[in-house]
Amino acid sequence: MSRQVTAPGRAREYETIYILRPDIDADGAEKIGSRLAEVVGREAGRLTKVETWGRRRLAYDIAKHRRGVYVYLKYLGGGKVVSEIERNLRLFDGVLKYQTVLVRNDVEAQGVTIADEDVKFERLELTPLEDDRDESRERQLGLIEPERRIDRSSEAAPPSDLDDAEEGEAEGATDEEES
Repeated sequence: MSRQVTAPGRAREYETIYILRPDIDADGAEKIGSRLAEVVGREAGRLTKVETWGRRRLAYDIAKHRRGVYVYLKYLGGGKVVSEIERNLRLFDGVLKYQTVLVRNDVEAQGVTIADEDVKFERLELTPLEDDRDESRERQLGLIEPERRIDRSSEAAPPSDLDDAEEGEAEGATDEEES
């Protein structure tokens, strides 16, 4: 297997998204963020963007959690930076999942301008967890029927149906009068 070596002054651009436990406190999230920033700097990489996406619903349960706190990192560096970031993410108990993607292969590292506010890890301020009312155990097992939405298009019946209904009412009225 051949390895591609980047030229001096060039780097690869990577994106890493990691998911934290939904009940993580602000100090725990800050500890993970500062550790990752330190790793990128130590391995001769450069952070270009950091975003906290907040608590979101997961596509499937991970370690019995339905929600997770998403954090997005974009950085420049080599393969060694990626392996060290992923190693550190594996060590933290607060991290549920992570994924790294190579965005661009050959980037001029000096030509990338980075704003200071783009690479700061925001302090995580999350509201307390609330139970999802639609995700009760009864709903999951199918013991409670899901709420049905009223379809407004079915309320307006075609004109022919209305004529038949009116005729039936008129016949019912004559039957009552006769008896």
